Amino acid sequence: MSLKSLSLKLPLVLASVLALGAAPAATAAPVPAPTGTVVKVSTAKQLQAALAAAAPGQTIQLADGTYSGSFKATVPGTAAARITLTGSSKAVLTTPTGGGYGLHLNGASYWTVRGLTVTGAQKGIMADAADYVVLEDVTVHHTTMEGVHFRNSSAHGTLRGSRIHDTGLNRDGLGEGVYVGTANTLSDRSDYVQIVGNTFGPNIGAENVDLKEGTTGGLVSGNSFDGDGLTGRNYDDSWVDVKGNGYVIENNTGKRTTDDGFQTHSVQPGWGCGTVFRGNRADLTGATGADRYAIDVTDYDAGTCKVTIGAGNTVTGGRGLVNPGVPVG
Repeated sequence: MSLKSLSLKLPLVLASVLALGAAPAATAAPVPAPTGTVVKVSTAKQLQAALAAAAPGQTIQLADGTYSGSFKATVPGTAAARITLTGSSKAVLTTPTGGGYGLHLNGASYWTVRGLTVTGAQKGIMADAADYVVLEDVTVHHTTMEGVHFRNSSAHGTLRGSRIHDTGLNRDGLGEGVYVGTANTLSDRSDYVQIVGNTFGPNIGAENVDLKEGTTGGLVSGNSFDGDGLTGRNYDDSWVDVKGNGYVIENNTGKRTTDDGFQTHSVQPGWGCGTVFRGNRADLTGATGADRYAIDVTDYDAGTCKVTIGAGNTVTGGRGLVNPGVPVG
């Protein structure tokens, strides 16, 4: 896929990014205030019932405490009447077996999940075929696989102001902090996901952020990455791995990695292209891998698979800012 044809599929702002090499500001649309009733819950049974009976505009408010069970939302809200699940960080969702999903938003578009903690599951928060999901000020930790996953064409999702740590506890390279899309397929269009202002680590057992082929136009901005949980298994050797198209990666900081800071890969023809890197700060001190670049771009082609290394990216340690042959400007 050429860069020109890619740009036609992006919103105007991202098309301009690719053409001019400038990254947009890290902004997210404000979330409308709840418009409906407030349902207060304090037990796992009450929470399950509230999720099943949720209605557009409603707020489900969690009391502090531990909620152990299987928690799934399947009712969508609307753009004008979102459904909100909220609680403090002391409202903790977990699973009795340590398996499954801590919270599953299955077809539950236009949900806001705010403030609460998810732990003790195989995967923390899973969005399946759920558009415009906002995860805000949540904490996800101690999962055996990924912390947050936008999957099955869950487009326009947002993760912001949140804390992800201690994921992938099996240490098999399958515990990403955030996973967008699905590997080895181009049918999962979890496009335009924004990952903004989050703290990743310590002890994330794979990439902090993995952006899969088939996904387009997302933003990764203002995050703090810690790669001390990287194992080198299943190719986890950077904080962020971009395999999708047209992403903007800006104003992030990272420390502790086995090899690189940020990577792009073309695992499918025409993908892994059009990424803009700007204002990122990479500390590669202690990295021992073969490459050790702040930004490692594979399969670079100025005509068909351009990647832009913009102003303000810096590196400490390692072998350099970017691998040879990739222009900086």
